[in-house]
Amino acid sequence: MIIAPSLLASNYTRFGAEAVRASRAKAEWLHLDIMDGHFVPNISFGPEVVRQIRPLVRNVFDVHLMCSNPEILLEPFANAGADWITIHAELGSKVEGLIWKIRSLGKKVGLAVNPPTPIQVAEKFLPKIDLLLVMTVNPGFGGQPFISEMLPKIQQAANWRRTTGLSYRIEVDGGINIDTARECARAGADTFVAGTALFSKRQMGAAVTSMRKATKAAAGKGGR
Repeated sequence: MIIAPSLLASNYTRFGAEAVRASRAKAEWLHLDIMDGHFVPNISFGPEVVRQIRPLVRNVFDVHLMCSNPEILLEPFANAGADWITIHAELGSKVEGLIWKIRSLGKKVGLAVNPPTPIQVAEKFLPKIDLLLVMTVNPGFGGQPFISEMLPKIQQAANWRRTTGLSYRIEVDGGINIDTARECARAGADTFVAGTALFSKRQMGAAVTSMRKATKAAAGKGGR
């Protein structure tokens, strides 16, 4: 099980220190939400923030592009230090080319599906991706409540993975705390993006450890 604290929920005046705090908490990944004010109604930060914090930690940088034109951002974020880059299934005809471009940059490929979008739109891309991100809130703002109706999507993603023999990760993002993470793990998720539930804790290491233990127990197989 991978725990990925979301920098979106951190103290914006201390991005570097907050990234270090996540690393010291023994989180494997750091999730970086990139929002352009068009694809979602909010703006976050750009590749320069990623470049500045990259030397400070060894965590995998999980960059989630919630952007209408991610094609202009792939190289800047790859050069800034992204390890995984996720784009959205809602981009339609652009998706195939974006997957190819991310792969050509030597990065792992993620594909995200928003709550209103049927999970079936991702099915044809499964052999070409490394991660399927099931959004469990409507993207754009942190601190939203978990949408439990997304659990069947996670179950479907896990069923596809079993029946096809593919090895993509199943990530969840939105309203993730120890209780909802447990539900998602039971449904088949193995990668958990959590913002407020981790960054709000004074003892972040204990929170990360508790979430990891809870998800492993819920999965009933020691986790992936």
